[in-house]
Amino acid sequence: MYQSFKATTRPEQGPPRLRALREEMAREGLDGFLVPRADAHQGEYVAPRDERLAWLTGFTGSAGFAVVLREVAGVFVDGRYTVQARAQLAEVFTPVDWPATRPGAWLREHLPHGGAVGFDPWLHAVDEIARLRAALEGSGITLRESANLVDRIWEDQPAPPEGAVTPYPDALAGESAADKRARLAQDLRAAGHRAAVITLPDALCWLLNIRGTDIPRIPVAHGFAILHDDGRVALFMAPAKLAGVAPGDGVEVQAPEAFLPALGALRGRVRLDPASAPVAVARALEHGGAEVDHGRDPCLLPKATKTRAEIRGAEEAHLRDGAAMCEFLAWLDEQAPGSLTEIGAARQLEECRRATGELRDISFDTISGAGPHGAIVHYRVTEETDRPLNAGELYLVDSGGQYLDGTTDITRTVAIGDPGAEERACYTRVLQGLITVSRLRWPEGLAGRDLDALARMPLWLAGQDYAHGTGHGVGAYLSVHEGPQRLARTGEEPLKPGMILSNEPGFYREGAFGIRLENLVVVEEAPELPGGNVARMLRFQTLTHVPFDRHLVDADMLHGPERAWLNAYHALCRSKIGPRLGNRAKTWLDAAAAPI
Repeated sequence: MYQSFKATTRPEQGPPRLRALREEMAREGLDGFLVPRADAHQGEYVAPRDERLAWLTGFTGSAGFAVVLREVAGVFVDGRYTVQARAQLAEVFTPVDWPATRPGAWLREHLPHGGAVGFDPWLHAVDEIARLRAALEGSGITLRESANLVDRIWEDQPAPPEGAVTPYPDALAGESAADKRARLAQDLRAAGHRAAVITLPDALCWLLNIRGTDIPRIPVAHGFAILHDDGRVALFMAPAKLAGVAPGDGVEVQAPEAFLPALGALRGRVRLDPASAPVAVARALEHGGAEVDHGRDPCLLPKATKTRAEIRGAEEAHLRDGAAMCEFLAWLDEQAPGSLTEIGAARQLEECRRATGELRDISFDTISGAGPHGAIVHYRVTEETDRPLNAGELYLVDSGGQYLDGTTDITRTVAIGDPGAEERACYTRVLQGLITVSRLRWPEGLAGRDLDALARMPLWLAGQDYAHGTGHGVGAYLSVHEGPQRLARTGEEPLKPGMILSNEPGFYREGAFGIRLENLVVVEEAPELPGGNVARMLRFQTLTHVPFDRHLVDADMLHGPERAWLNAYHALCRSKIGPRLGNRAKTWLDAAAAPI
């Protein structure tokens, strides 16, 4: 199994670790210390060595941070994690609703007479610290760069990852690494930049057409790079990790220890992304002879707008993964209510993906939540929390696979036995939101924030909503969460053809059930319509083809175009996925995807 179901933290571990951290704070003369989820590369996912937030607090969510003061320790989490945080945190930690409450305002309240708050400059982005300094202006509270105090007290901290790096085929990437470097170098020259610093692992791997094994579930390698305006790249990565890779002409491999001196030796205007580059990198540039110019990582937008080869790979990966999901759902349909647990279901789903012979890893730990556990947005089942899939409950399964030709992410919610009227109504509203997004056409230039509300409208009309974005970007055999594209109130990046995103509205009744439905979609140019007056419009092409649970659909709630879309989608499921299934699953699919 790729996934383990062992609990990695326990609430009772938190209090003694918090005491030890406060003792270190006192030795350093600090009134507070920031403990982020991030690592030095500022990616969303971190290696075991960098799980400092989870180790200290017990909270294992993929987003959040702690602000530890001498008398209070706040753990800041967003709406996806409020239920989970309450369950995982000991009483010595205070959950804080973020971003409704910002760390600057919280510090002003809890340090009214000022004080010194320490932070590790490798673990916080330039913009993050700049915003916090601005929020604290005039408060008497100062931010002080510090050694990492959590690392001091973490006696059995894992070693840094040293996973092997492998080449990624040009045929799947659709562009050679040399061509990518040349294209991005041209953009640097046009902007007057002599070089750009790259710190994000997925950006680095995309640029050089390599993949790694340093982070569980995400095929990336830790390292840093400097891209010069002539296309040369200085790659700072342990040479042993690259034993099986020929970096190619124009790529110079150096030890990680050479990174800071190399930054100090740069001259001229150097681009640094303040949203992702750590403060320590900015300091090294400032102390050298470079003129730091804040700008976006040059890899971000090219990486997000997939090549035709990457889209073809994603299409094939989703057909393969869709067949595995249908095999799983057919098997699940045969299980008697109460005879199967959340872990048993997750194990079977992984086996169905493994049976394809193409699975490299799962793309994240499967969210396998029955009944009230489905209402925990990012629930991770453990041996301690495992519960049966009981009759009359809903079962939410959010999962994905990492295949060489693509990364998948799909959520389905199914009824175990006979669903209730409330569950059917809520499910249908969520489905209506997904259908609305799937049918959209919009003028070029709109961003995710312009579309997000449309997915929520059926729920809003019933006084309901969900506390997460409608969709996130997805990489090409890279991170299952990719920016800058988002379908969310915070999604400011204009959507462009080639961007892959999730379409996943939901609804959650705490203590009772959760509903989320998710397909992946790719942005493409929409054909012109007779009588139209918009020069260029875009639309989504759906990549995922797995039926929705007809037992949970209230057909009377569907409008004509919604019903037509659903029936057409289910017909595509039968035609695209059916030939890939065994007899049992094929029979199940024919019934599951029958017209409504």
